[in-house]
Amino acid sequence: MPSVIKLAVPAELLSLVRLAQLLQALEGQDHAADPHQYQLLVQKLGVELREHQGHPVLASLLDHFPAAAEVYENLQYGHAGLVRAPLEMSLSSELATRSLLDRIRGG
Repeated sequence: MPSVIKLAVPAELLSLVRLAQLLQALEGQDHAADPHQYQLLVQKLGVELREHQGHPVLASLLDHFPAAAEVYENLQYGHAGLVRAPLEMSLSSELATRSLLDRIRGG
């Protein structure tokens, strides 16, 4: 039986939490979700994440919803890199990516 976690969520974040719960449930399924349904859910979650980006409770919510945290990382990556990952992990990822790109280029 799964454990129950109770979170105190400000009213303005309820939509975000519900979308994060849905995405987490889709990620945990044994079979693949409908691609259109998945894409629509991620788009709606992205809108909510952008709207509440500076909210003080957001970081703790993302700790409870790894799938939503990954979407948040993807939204931030273009200008901030891996913003939720520890610095060492971010640096290792970047170095591994550069190494792979160099090997692909033949250098």
